[in-house]
This record gives sequence, structure tokens and C-alpha cells, in this order.
Amino acid sequence: MGNNKGSLKSTIAVSLTNYLDAGAIVAGASGLTLWQKYLGLSEVHLGWLNFISANCLGAALGAIIGGFLADKYGRKFIFTYNLLVYMLGVLTVMLSVNFPMLLCGFLITGLSVGIGVPASWTYISESSEINNRGRNICISQMSWGIGPMIILLLGMFFAPGGYLFSWVQTLATAIAGSGLSEDALNVFSSRVVFFSLFVVAFIAWNLQRQLQESAEFEASKSKQAGIADNIKLLFSNNIAVKTVCFLATIYLTWNLVASVMGFFQPHIYETAGGVSNEQANWMNFIQWAIIVSVTFCTSKLIDKTPHKGIYVFGLVAALAAWLVIVTIGVNGPAGLWAFAILWGIQGGASPQIFYALWGSELFPAKFRAGAQGLMFFIVRGLSALWGLLFTYIYGENGEGFTIAAYCMIALLLISLIVGVVGAPNTRGRELDDIVRERYGDEV
Repeated sequence: MGNNKGSLKSTIAVSLTNYLDAGAIVAGASGLTLWQKYLGLSEVHLGWLNFISANCLGAALGAIIGGFLADKYGRKFIFTYNLLVYMLGVLTVMLSVNFPMLLCGFLITGLSVGIGVPASWTYISESSEINNRGRNICISQMSWGIGPMIILLLGMFFAPGGYLFSWVQTLATAIAGSGLSEDALNVFSSRVVFFSLFVVAFIAWNLQRQLQESAEFEASKSKQAGIADNIKLLFSNNIAVKTVCFLATIYLTWNLVASVMGFFQPHIYETAGGVSNEQANWMNFIQWAIIVSVTFCTSKLIDKTPHKGIYVFGLVAALAAWLVIVTIGVNGPAGLWAFAILWGIQGGASPQIFYALWGSELFPAKFRAGAQGLMFFIVRGLSALWGLLFTYIYGENGEGFTIAAYCMIALLLISLIVGVVGAPNTRGRELDDIVRERYGDEV
């Protein structure tokens, strides 16, 4: 369709899903040390939190469910109910008093994130004007960066020693009494941050459930089959299978690196870099500000510039960041800041932007969200396993960080090579035109 009016307004409403996705990951990451001390968690416990969270398995399971539900019942169906699940998840984290409860909260939140992502990217693409599709996907990605910025600010202000920690102390004492241990008192700052996500999720839910159904989905209703039939069709169509392999490869190899950084980065800065929790969060905040700024620049270029050039630029910056690790190292401020800045630059032109864009362009409407959900399941599921393995490679105090860096470089090189070879020519074309060229009239 691609000629709907008001796509920017609907894009902003739907993009709040990305805010909540990244916000959940960073809220967990920024308070990770506090939860570790409060509950006496080991590095393996932290690995399990990452494994089932919005960063990995929780989102993976949610995506494969949500993608095919969005193709069967519509994108609006997801927007109407999914964020209620998200609110339940963050509420569980807020109230956690033991590891199983915290794990459960991370899992529920992750499931909701996964359910929402395929429908969101699909809806944005389907409701965009022909020359604004890339821009709107970038706006969605900017939301993915703004979320961490705000969450990190809140985490720093409410953290022990932060500007607003006295307010946290007053609140904690009012709720739990004056007999709290120091660790129990400190972790209240993380509870407050998760409450902010609850508030944003409530606002987003009210905005998203008022959206109209995608015109592209409505037009394809007459061709819609059951969920099982769509899955069968997806796997039996050679073009669709090749597309899944291509997109899953470029996204997986990049996301194995990015998922570790999204969850463990402040923790890495503290242990391998030797900085304080507050300093680590400030560095992370500045990095996200760079990501948002570069993504804004990308949004101005992506519908006018060959995609391959932007794709290469992002991955070259990513590789340069990890080469800093194996050359300069992160034991001093120069290495830490070089890494943070370069990783921020790559985030504004990352494979995730092109995965979201190409993933919503290269499949027919009848299994467009389902295909994205399948790929998201593969990527986040394997990222979950990698997150567990990473904790063993990294070690308790970051002694294995250089070895991990070489693994990251190899993964990013694969993403670069496969992306350059397989980049499709979809810029400035109608979705129907792209689909008809690739699949004919058979789907």
C-alpha cells in the first residue's frame, strides 16, 4: 500500500515498543550489580537472567508466537493486548524478593517484548509512504536508543549516591520500614526504574490500541490461511527460505555481539574497565546519545542513499570498536572512551536497522510478521545460549575479555561479508512491487 497518511504519528506510537524493549534490557543491566549484591547472585545467575530476558530467550519465544498471531489475527490484535503482559512482567520485577521471582519477571517481560517486535516493524513498514519507509524504521530505532538514555539517567539519579537517592531512601523506608539492609535499600533504585517502564507501557498501550489495522493486512485477508498453513508455506517456498537464511545470518552474527553489550556493558565497564557504577552508566548514556544522533542522520539518508554503503559504514565502526579491545585495551580511559564512541557510531547504522527494514519488505503480507518472528526466535534464542557461554569466557573479573573480543570480531566480519553480498535493491519501491517481483502471484 505505502501511501497511507499520518505514518509518522502511527510510527511514533508503535515505536514505543522499541523503547520498552531496550528499556527493559538496560533497566536490568544498569541495576545488575545492585540485584547481585541484594540477592547474593553469582556470574552464572547473571547469565541466566540474561538467558531468559528481553535480551534473549524470553523475546525469542515471544517473537515466534507473536509473529504468526499478527499474521492470523492482525497487527492491531497484538497492540490491543500485548503490553498488558509487559506491565505484568515489570511489576513482577519491581516486587521481587528472591532470584526465582526476579527470573520470572524477566521472562514475562521478555515474552511481551518478543510478541510486540514483529508486529511493530511490520506495521511501520506497511503504513509508511513509499519514500519514508526507511526513515520510519530509523525513527523506530531512535526510540530503541532513547529508551536506554532515559533509563540510564533514571538509574544514575536514583542509584546509591545519585542526586535523587534520598528520595529512594524515603520511599523504601515508607514501604518496607526502617530495618532494611544497605543492599535491600540500594536495590529500591532499580525497582523505581522498572516502575517508570510500567508507566510508559501503560501510556503506549492506550495509544497503540487506538490505531487502525494495517491496510496491507486488510487487503491480504482474503488470502489468509491458518497459522499452520502459513508456517508450511514459509518453509516450502525457496525464496522465503533463502531470505530467512540471509536476514537471520546478518542479524544473528551482529546480535550475538550487541546482546552481550546491551545487557553486560555497564558490568563490563566496572569489572574490566575498573570504573564505578555511576561512571559506567554515564559512559553508557553518552554512547546511547551517540547512537540516537547517528540514527537520526541515517534516517535522513536511508531513503536516498544506497543501503549497502550505510550498512558497510556501520559494521566498519563496529569492527574498529572491538579492535580497540585487542590493541589498546579497556584498562585506561582512552581505550574505554574509544570503544564507547565507536560502538555508539555503529549503533546508528547497525544491521538491526536493515534487518527490520528488509525483513518487512522481502516477505508477502500473509506471513510477513511470522517470518520476522521466526528469525527473531532464532537470533534471540541463540543469543541466549551465547550469553551463558560469554559469562564463562569472560570470567568473574573480566580476565577472558580479550578472547571474547576476538570472537566478536569474527562474528562482525561474517555479518559484514554476508550483508554486502546479499543486500537487496528495495529502496523507493512499493511493497507490492517488491513481493510480486520475488514471489510472482503464487502467494
